Amino acid sequence: MAFGSFNSGAGAGAPQSEINMVPLIDVMLVLLVIFIITAPLLSHAVRIDVPQATSAPVDNDPAKIDLAIDAEGKVFWNDAPVLLEDLPDRFASASKQEPQPELHLRADKATRYEVLAQIMADASRTGLKRIGFVSTPEGNSPPAR
Repeated sequence: MAFGSFNSGAGAGAPQSEINMVPLIDVMLVLLVIFIITAPLLSHAVRIDVPQATSAPVDNDPAKIDLAIDAEGKVFWNDAPVLLEDLPDRFASASKQEPQPELHLRADKATRYEVLAQIMADASRTGLKRIGFVSTPEGNSPPAR
């Protein structure tokens, strides 16, 4: 059984140059129906009554010890001069504070390494756990004292 066309003219057997939109529209309608059905199911939430409590925020900022060492090896504890021999006692008392303070070391670039190493060893030996170095980025001048 042969199918014929209603056009019996010269261009009756030529291929179609248009896209058949009917199957595309059918697929889009099916997808639309699926999304309409599944969208309410995705936004379903369970209501839970969570207990409410009020509390003051905890201000737990530890104190800072600013330890500066100049080029001659002089040590300054929070801008007050101190002897190297007194540092272990000060470190020991600072390590017993709760929360433990942070030790910020600022050393001149001409400071001898042995002085810096001795200070760091004393701080570690006495129990200070938070030791950090403060430096100035290149191109910036250090703050005036």
